[in-house]
Amino acid sequence: MVSRKKSKTTKLFVLDTNVLLHDPTSLYRFEEHDVFIPIITLEELDAHKSGMSEVARNARQTSRFLDDIVSGCENKIEAGITLKNASRDAATGKLILQTQAIHSVLPASLPVGKADNQILGIVMALKELHPERSVILVSKDINMRIKARALGLDAEDYFNDKVLQDSDLLYTGTREIDEAFWERNGKDMKSWQEQGRSFYQVKGQDVPNLLINQMLWQEGPQPLQARVIKVEGKSAVIQTLKDYSHHKNNVWGITARNREQNFALNLLMDPEVDFITLLGQAGTGKTLLTLAAGLAMTLEQKLYSEIIMTRVTVPVGEDIGFLPGTEEEKMAPWMGALEDNLDVLNKSDDDGGDWGRAATRDLVRSRIKVKSLNFMRGRTFLNKYLIIDEAQNLTPKQMKTLITRAGPGTKVVCLGNISQIDTPYLTEGSSGLTYVVDRFKGWEHSGHITLQRGERSRLADHAGEVL
Repeated sequence: MVSRKKSKTTKLFVLDTNVLLHDPTSLYRFEEHDVFIPIITLEELDAHKSGMSEVARNARQTSRFLDDIVSGCENKIEAGITLKNASRDAATGKLILQTQAIHSVLPASLPVGKADNQILGIVMALKELHPERSVILVSKDINMRIKARALGLDAEDYFNDKVLQDSDLLYTGTREIDEAFWERNGKDMKSWQEQGRSFYQVKGQDVPNLLINQMLWQEGPQPLQARVIKVEGKSAVIQTLKDYSHHKNNVWGITARNREQNFALNLLMDPEVDFITLLGQAGTGKTLLTLAAGLAMTLEQKLYSEIIMTRVTVPVGEDIGFLPGTEEEKMAPWMGALEDNLDVLNKSDDDGGDWGRAATRDLVRSRIKVKSLNFMRGRTFLNKYLIIDEAQNLTPKQMKTLITRAGPGTKVVCLGNISQIDTPYLTEGSSGLTYVVDRFKGWEHSGHITLQRGERSRLADHAGEVL
């Protein structure tokens, strides 16, 4: 009676190989439901296990998890092994491994030899064997899910790694405030000035929704651009920003062309902010602003010893050995964006003529190192300004690997555009860039800005709108 009731309420999830290769901990993410792993999935895991890529590492980790679960429970494999102990109570369902051939009649047009079709056959057979419970295929492969639905089977994407279902809800780092904000939160307001900046201490109902290092702006007769620097209960301290759009405050010859660029430069030029994420479409100035701030803080203020720039070479982290030369020379084809921006930054100083510009270019290049992601494990960067370009192509695990390289005195800046993801199975919701923006918001030593306006040229702006 009890088991019959359980079979009605719990579902049976059949995992496709790509789910395990994407997230080995997916075995423990189905709560009270049961997980079924076809033998062909184990075969495909075995085929992917060798190599240094992220996929190979995940295949090996999945095999280790399966070994932990199965060890000592060999006699229960067919009935299902409880995941309660292995998952430390995160999952209460069972793991069921396929122990015998399961046959189901697939349409003649689907070749039986293909692994995907074998898994579809198993899902169909399990549905016939267990008519009383939901049997659902979980796959990251869109075509696999379409085929499953065409055969009348239930199929789902693996959502557990998604930080957000809708990327429009992602934290932008900015917030517009109206006149009423000061009425609602201005009771007992204190204000003072320090080092040319104004500070306001506000209390009220809006304060709990503010985050540290969030940028506030107000239009109208008294425009304001400010940053939240402290939040304690219903009290917050707001500090006015430095105006980087004025030429006297230029950063390596660069001035902010719009409000978001000014916000970004205020974060980039603050030595107390260790981690910054900049999101934006092509041409919003992410790389240019980051490099200008890096050069100013490395060569002028001497806060950092050098700039290290790394970029996700898609395919991600694969071997770059087929290109000639040293690590730096191999990365050069991927670093066109760096060279383009350095040209802009070097042009800003016309006093020294051609010789002066050439000397400046050599000095600047000597302080910028280009590194490949492949060799980042185990490194520690001291007093470096680390730029991670195209960060939207990183998985959350790869992002963690990179950010944890930062030693004392190092600043990490992640740049990316989450609408341009090239890595298979990564989406806007599950990208490592989305993950860190969401996880770091509100930490006092991190900041985030979503840049809105393209500043490349009228041609690029018009193309972005109409094409």
